[in-house]
Amino acid sequence: MTNKQHRITEPGPLHAADGSLREPGWATKLLLEYDRARIKASKFLIKEWDYYAILTDEYGIAITVADNAYLGFVAVTVFDFVNPEETTESVMTILPLGSFKMPPTSASGDVHFKQKGFNIQMHREAQERIIMVDVPDFAGGKGLFGSVHLSQPDDMDSMVIATPFKKKAQAFYYNQKVNCMPASGSIQFGNRELMFDPQHAHAVLDWGRGVWTYANTWYWGSASGVLNGESFGFNIGYGFGDTSAATENMLFYQGKAHKLDQVTFNIPEPEFLKPWTFTSNDGRFEMDFVPILDRFSDTNVLLIRSWQHQVFGRFTGTCTLDDGTVLEVKDFLGFAEKVANRW
Repeated sequence: MTNKQHRITEPGPLHAADGSLREPGWATKLLLEYDRARIKASKFLIKEWDYYAILTDEYGIAITVADNAYLGFVAVTVFDFVNPEETTESVMTILPLGSFKMPPTSASGDVHFKQKGFNIQMHREAQERIIMVDVPDFAGGKGLFGSVHLSQPDDMDSMVIATPFKKKAQAFYYNQKVNCMPASGSIQFGNRELMFDPQHAHAVLDWGRGVWTYANTWYWGSASGVLNGESFGFNIGYGFGDTSAATENMLFYQGKAHKLDQVTFNIPEPEFLKPWTFTSNDGRFEMDFVPILDRFSDTNVLLIRSWQHQVFGRFTGTCTLDDGTVLEVKDFLGFAEKVANRW
């Protein structure tokens, strides 16, 4: 049994006059307009972030810039999937309160963060994103610098969802996941050059804006790459609020979106590096997942805590497009995570 999901098809403001979401649902473009001035909740509760993961089968890099009102968080991670390990450097700032000036749309605007030894630049250009990183003290002085260009054609579909929270009328999450962006460029990590070739390197953008309730546990999975010579990827997840109007589960094939209903993560907790499985209520997403690397962190500062297992590994199974075409997936690199926040 599948649930009817509401699709947003027309542009308009994200919020109603009372600060509630005007139209909860899903879309393949960022149709609804996010405007901080229309948020009725306290400015101390507004959270805005851009997260990029740029991956190849052998290595990858992830960059986070997050303005969470009372706490700013910027992080860079380098992944090695051959000799499984990750290296992360991060910095926190107190009370940014919107000073990061995160763009109100992913379609235009840039993100700049330059302080405390971090220089992160995220530029949006026509059908392209340019990510630049310069962290001289990364990994005890090895250093990390370089740039990567991500291709995003105008006709590429993405996952967009406007989600309310049951317990608080003025809480919401407006999220876009842009999968399957071919990546080109290089990042110098110490004496190692990480090359990104668009035939083998692909990126996802997690663009999030919202007002959250204090305690949340979410599940998110993502993969991007090439299947049968075609662009392929997916976004799966839940726990991001009240998803009765729509879920964020979606396949991407040849640049087009195929909407799924509900997907369940079967995690062998507390052994996150043991094999997982994923299943769906509509039978359209059935996967095994063999972990390679668990990026675990537990940040605990007074009343604020973020506990997360972001696990990278390989998906094998089947998924079904809207027209009934079944795709066979084997050893497809991606990640899945469980995150518990008090914030």
